[in-house]
Amino acid sequence: MSSTLRPALTLFAGLTLIVGVIYPYAMTGIGKLAFNDQAEGSLVVRDGKTVGSSLIGQAFSSPGYFWGRPSATGPMPNNALASSGSNFGPTNPAQTDAVKGRIDALKAADPGNTAKIPVDLVTASASGLDPDISLAAAYYQAGRIARERKLELKQVNTLIEQFGKQPVFGVLGEARVNVLELNLALDKKG
Repeated sequence: MSSTLRPALTLFAGLTLIVGVIYPYAMTGIGKLAFNDQAEGSLVVRDGKTVGSSLIGQAFSSPGYFWGRPSATGPMPNNALASSGSNFGPTNPAQTDAVKGRIDALKAADPGNTAKIPVDLVTASASGLDPDISLAAAYYQAGRIARERKLELKQVNTLIEQFGKQPVFGVLGEARVNVLELNLALDKKG
């Protein structure tokens, strides 16, 4: 028995050391060297205070702020510990009701806006944590924000253009803007 127990324990200890200690520290070190911002959580700091992460959406509900994609995480929105989609298909009555409710909320917040509502403002993403919205979703909200903040529409549109990001390599994904960064820029404007 000891002839098989000793090699098994040695193998167990060796693998524990390699997989449980050496590998995690090596990957963390490589991550910090190659992708330091992402490895540290892509935290956004303003005036010495951490205000969020550029990788995880935040719930903004004030009419003077850009609103991000709806979050399907529960019990609170944008909860990274509960990241998941709603898993509702387009014909599911719960999905239809949720989308109708979001459309009604957008129309109530900006009754004069007759533009087509971008789909990312009424549907949750697969993760429920998207930090970005499409440029169309940002422009859709620009009029409401300009009125609420007593800014010219051109000023708000300029911020959207300034913080907008183009598709990766010009073809992957769509043009988008980070909601947290955009709202922080709005706060600086006053």
